[in-house]
Amino acid sequence: MRRSWMIAVLLLLIAAACSHDVKKPEVFLDEPRMIDMMTDSYLIEAQLNQMKGEGKDVSELQGEYYRQLFEHYGITDSIFEENLNYYTHHPDVLERVMDSVTNRFVKAQ
Repeated sequence: MRRSWMIAVLLLLIAAACSHDVKKPEVFLDEPRMIDMMTDSYLIEAQLNQMKGEGKDVSELQGEYYRQLFEHYGITDSIFEENLNYYTHHPDVLERVMDSVTNRFVKAQ
């Protein structure tokens, strides 16, 4: 769980370009829930990056932050990854999700 979710998203986007249609996950995160989770995920990454910039080792903390995120939403990391995979194979929906996430941050400024 020590990997960055930003890298995971990029890898899934690359995989989407190389594969065929993916079925909806058994535990499906609808757009509003996915928007919430992606927003929280980016907030986690921002916090971790700030701490890294201060010279702190965040390797253990990163896993704990994501464990708490998944616990908060009542899912596992594999459910989140399955949903990311699904969304990357449906770029029109992913674009709406990411636009909503971006808009949240713009409004918060």
